Amino acid sequence: MAVDDDLLRKNPFEFELASVIVNDSVTREAITRKQQRDLLKFIQEDKHFSRYYDAIYILFHTGLRISEFCGLTVSEIEFGEMRIKVDHQLQRTAQMQYVIEEPKTDKGIRYVPMTEAVAACFRRIIANRKTPKVEPMVEGYAGFLFLDKNDMPMVALHWEKYLEHIIQKYNRIYRIQMPKVTPHVCRHTFCSNMAKSGMNPKTLQYIMGHADISVTLNTYTHVNFDDAKEEVYRIANS
Repeated sequence: MAVDDDLLRKNPFEFELASVIVNDSVTREAITRKQQRDLLKFIQEDKHFSRYYDAIYILFHTGLRISEFCGLTVSEIEFGEMRIKVDHQLQRTAQMQYVIEEPKTDKGIRYVPMTEAVAACFRRIIANRKTPKVEPMVEGYAGFLFLDKNDMPMVALHWEKYLEHIIQKYNRIYRIQMPKVTPHVCRHTFCSNMAKSGMNPKTLQYIMGHADISVTLNTYTHVNFDDAKEEVYRIANS
């Protein structure tokens, strides 16, 4: 063996199985591609909730943490480079104080690439952005993309409630029920979709801002037979 020959310092297969078994309660958070398509179509066509379509599309197609998304300002959407600058999060405390925090991990400081569809969503958001009487500033940051009725930046709780109300209405209309969807489910769904599409794990770790690649790799184990068959055919025909 390479380990015996000292070609490898450590046997890569010497680990406890429990350390790599996926927590099903986590992997179940991702919704399917069909559910994502159906939900976005519903939001886009709904007279009331269509106003939230662009933001929710972005959450499903960038993997941003919701507090990172809420902290984005106009200047951090870099259309020329087709990327989103992520270097902080916006939080609101129990005392209703708005604070800027560093990303969750050191890897959280990053540039997230934008597709043309995501860029189009951002362009519409900026074009339709509410003009406040006084531009809110939080610890030196201004130009937040979404403002509430009090002209203050929207926070995670706003988007959690919007999605909750959207799912409630969807499930009143359709027989096949949509599972609970939160901003974190949007993030996890993006991660799952990228893994199933064959994205390099290190690339996905960078985009997601995961400090520990084991968090990213867990996503790659959340596959089924159809995923396996598709991957085998893809490699065989490449």
